[in-house]
Amino acid sequence: MAGNWKLNPKTLDEARTLAALVGAAARDGGIGTNKSKTEVFVCPPAPFAAEVARTLEGSGVAVGAQNIYFEASGAFTGEMSAEMAKSVGCTHVLIGHSERRELFGETDEMTRLKTRKTLDCGMTAVLCIGETKEEYERGEAKKVCNRQLSAALSGVEADEMSKVIIAYEPVWAIGTGLTATPAIAQSVHAGIRQWFRTNYGESVAAKIQIQYGGSVKPETVDELMQAPDVDGCLVGGASLNAEQF
Repeated sequence: MAGNWKLNPKTLDEARTLAALVGAAARDGGIGTNKSKTEVFVCPPAPFAAEVARTLEGSGVAVGAQNIYFEASGAFTGEMSAEMAKSVGCTHVLIGHSERRELFGETDEMTRLKTRKTLDCGMTAVLCIGETKEEYERGEAKKVCNRQLSAALSGVEADEMSKVIIAYEPVWAIGTGLTATPAIAQSVHAGIRQWFRTNYGESVAAKIQIQYGGSVKPETVDELMQAPDVDGCLVGGASLNAEQF
C-alpha cells in the first residue's frame, strides 16, 4: 500500500505530524512485523523526505521519492538525483506518474532512464502506467499500458523485477473522484500480468506487484482489493488522512 502526498502538506511541521500519525497507525496494525504481510510506503515532497524518514523509523513504513532525475549530478537545476533520494532515506521512487507525464512532459524514454537509474541505486522502481480518457473510450487501455511497460522496462532483466512495482493509474480517474470499477481494474491488471508472462515468464508474472491508483478511497478499496490481480493501491488524497490511509 502506497501513499502519494503530491504537493502536500504545506509545511514541515504538518508533514512531521502526518508521518507520526501514519507511523503510530502502522505500529498498531503490526506493519513491518510477522503479524502483517502488508508493505507500506509514503512519498512526501522532496524537502520533507529526510524528516519523514526519521519520523517513520521503526514503524515498518518506508519512504519513497515522488520523482528523481536520471543523472547523478550536474547542471540540472531543480532536480534531485536517485543518489540524493537514497541518502535521505528513500527506498522507493515513483516513476512516470501521469501528472509528471502530462504537466512536465515526461516521456516513455525518460521513464526508462529513471527506472534504470533507480534500480542501479538499489531502490525499488514504482512504475506508473495508464491510459487517458480518450484512449480508454477507444478501447486502448491494454495497448497503452503495454507500450509504456515495453519502453520503461527495456533492458531490465528478470532478476531485477523483485525491485519493480507496477502502479496502474487510469488517467481519467486521478483526482477526478472517478474510480475504475473492480471489473475494469481486474481486466487491465490481468493484461499487465500477461505482458510480464509473455516477456519475463510465469515466475516473474506471478510475483510482480501490480497496484491500482486513481481516486482510491476507504469506501472503494475493499472491493478493489478483492480482484485477484490487484495486489495493492497507490493512494493519493486519502493518504493525507492518516486514519483513512
